Amino acid sequence: MVKAVAFDYGKVISFPPENTVLDELAAAAGIGPQSLDALLWPHRNEYDRGTLTGKEYYRMLLAHGGVYPDEKTLEKMVDIDLKSWTHINPGTVSLMETIKAAPDLKLGILSNMPHEFLALARGTIPVFDLPDSGIFSCEVGSIKPEEAIYRRLLSALGCEPEELVFFDDVRINVDKARSLGIQAFLWKDPETARAELNRLRVLA
Repeated sequence: MVKAVAFDYGKVISFPPENTVLDELAAAAGIGPQSLDALLWPHRNEYDRGTLTGKEYYRMLLAHGGVYPDEKTLEKMVDIDLKSWTHINPGTVSLMETIKAAPDLKLGILSNMPHEFLALARGTIPVFDLPDSGIFSCEVGSIKPEEAIYRRLLSALGCEPEELVFFDDVRINVDKARSLGIQAFLWKDPETARAELNRLRVLA
């Protein structure tokens, strides 16, 4: 019996960043978009884990590209980055509200997320008030697909792995959840997720 449903945040609750965001970041840094794209992800996990601030993250990755921006540039890049993740998918919110209203169901968020964005989101994005439990990488020092962060969510929701349904847009995160016994699904869109929950009789 399913007792809880949890969602990733980026590209699930939120829309993906606009295509122009990479160009904006590259223009601020003074390098080409392709060069910046190659630098963005090797250190992102530590930013999400909470061991780097936004400015430290951008300073580090740009240094690997031979670029040494001033503080004002770093602040601008962090601001562009954070704002790019604030566009919420209303279809996902509607589904979350349905789950929240269902008897005997708990709602969760499980997301890799840096401290700066979490602070922004809690202050300005109403959907963060919905879940019964939110587990965020920067607060627990563990990132998906590490086992520890899934265990934290299960404990917070008070359920066994097989009692949790989880949606994420990253295949490796879904595969890890499944290896732990969680009923995990690769995110496509809110309509497909709702259909899956209906198939499982979670919302019946």
